Amino acid sequence: MKRKKENFLWEHFYKEKDLSIEAPELSLYEYMMEVTKEYKNNYAINYFGKKITFKVFWDYIDKCARAFKSLGVREDDVVTICMPNTPEAAISFFAVNKIGAIVNMIHPLSAEEEIKDYLNSTKSVLLVAFNQTYSKLRNIIKDTNVYKVIFASASESMPILLNGLYNVTKGRKEEKPKNNSFYIFWKDFLHLGDYYDGNIDAHRGSEDDAVILHSGGTTGIPKSIVLSNRCFTIISKQAKICFNMLRAGDTLLSILPLFHCFGLVVGLYGPLCLGVACILVPQFDAKRFDKLLTKYKPNVLTGVPTLYEALLKNDYMKNVDMSQVKLVISGGDSLSIQKNKLVNDFLAEHNSDATITQGYGMTESTGPFCFGSLGSDKLGSVGIPLPGNIVRIIDPQTRKEVKTGETGEICLSGLSMMSRYLNNEEETKKVLELHEDGRYYIHTGDLGYIDEDGVMFYVQRMKRIIISSGYNVYPQYIESVLRDCEYIKDACVVGVPHPYKQEVAKAFIILNDGVEETYTVKKNIMDYAKKNLSHYMLPREYIYKKEFPKTKLLKTDYNALRNELIQK
Repeated sequence: MKRKKENFLWEHFYKEKDLSIEAPELSLYEYMMEVTKEYKNNYAINYFGKKITFKVFWDYIDKCARAFKSLGVREDDVVTICMPNTPEAAISFFAVNKIGAIVNMIHPLSAEEEIKDYLNSTKSVLLVAFNQTYSKLRNIIKDTNVYKVIFASASESMPILLNGLYNVTKGRKEEKPKNNSFYIFWKDFLHLGDYYDGNIDAHRGSEDDAVILHSGGTTGIPKSIVLSNRCFTIISKQAKICFNMLRAGDTLLSILPLFHCFGLVVGLYGPLCLGVACILVPQFDAKRFDKLLTKYKPNVLTGVPTLYEALLKNDYMKNVDMSQVKLVISGGDSLSIQKNKLVNDFLAEHNSDATITQGYGMTESTGPFCFGSLGSDKLGSVGIPLPGNIVRIIDPQTRKEVKTGETGEICLSGLSMMSRYLNNEEETKKVLELHEDGRYYIHTGDLGYIDEDGVMFYVQRMKRIIISSGYNVYPQYIESVLRDCEYIKDACVVGVPHPYKQEVAKAFIILNDGVEETYTVKKNIMDYAKKNLSHYMLPREYIYKKEFPKTKLLKTDYNALRNELIQK
């Protein structure tokens, strides 16, 4: 049944033809190839000054695809990529999609038990991993279905001299496996493609599963989010409409990690589809931000608020010219109005005409769902829904839509919505709800409002969550891990302000009966946390108590504990 035409407040920002946007019946790889064929001699990737044209990038993807096929990867198999921002990560991402397999992206700093869970829950058969993860993988890989691990160093695609320097300094310190039937190194892996002459083009559809990303979702419980090809191709088409100031040949500083939805979509896939070259940065050092800008002179900056905090605090930025910067994007968390103004002033002082632009989205919406484009970037706002997207603000209690300007829960509907949570039908049904208009909406758990012009403003989160350097850190998850430690009776994790990371997690601990608060016990608890939690989740401090303060309903009073730390 055809839906009745609705008029939304934000539609006046767009041309009529832009509002009828549709996803092409192509895989994300096929779409990228389709829209970049005229750019074959342009640069696609810049890695430490080594530039890779689109033509060479496509050739690498083909070679990698043949290598995967030679190892027996089939359509719908899951291949996990556990890499920082390197050309090998980007090549593998597209090659897996080209052969019709599914990409599972995970954080290289994940704890070994997390890696094992990610591999097992997705039934991964192959793993492309950063060299430095070997010390963790060797302890857990035999407990998974992975039958081959491909190791890649950060130095693989570096210029010759830098490659040699890396291997002499950092490379020789890396613990490496022997190249055998189970472990294989990147160059040897690619050579396998020379011996495969079968078909490597799967021609997948827009609704087929393409990528699995991991997040705490809207409830704080870790989930695996399944995204279809459509999710990526539609955002790329939306970007072409909204980022109309970008031109093929422009460059983007890709600092945000590719295993993060924001980094994968805004830092790699979207720019490439616009013919914009990605300057891949595998490890960001805030103290060297000035050198990155001076050396590469990027046209686009993308980052979380902490990245712009680093920009403002860098003592060497005084004489750096930023006149080539035409677009500055902030996401991952809300940027305060005060910080927004400071960054805008900073850009103007450094000769850039750009002002920082915020967006709003989540992994369940394949990253950006709203963006301050086409004149909608009111100070403090997160812009308007991208073309074709719909946002409704509802009363969390009555589930009815609120009036313009009133605050309620943000609900999202559009073609970039996830397919489902992997192996979790119950949570999928909780988050994806059918509304009276016949559309499914993501219930975000965030509060916001839409003003009379159709511009959205984010207010706050409905549930406990910590945003640290742009990463979602979920207290409930950390607490559940800590409670499994043999020494711990109860744990409560709160987020406290941090001058650089915005917030960090701190843990209050009640020890089990009979356990003494000794140095050994404390060290064992810290070691346990390091083994079972990702680096960015680790509590910055552990505070030991005999009991936790309670609310009138006899629940742990999180605010009282948080205030205790803030008032120190």
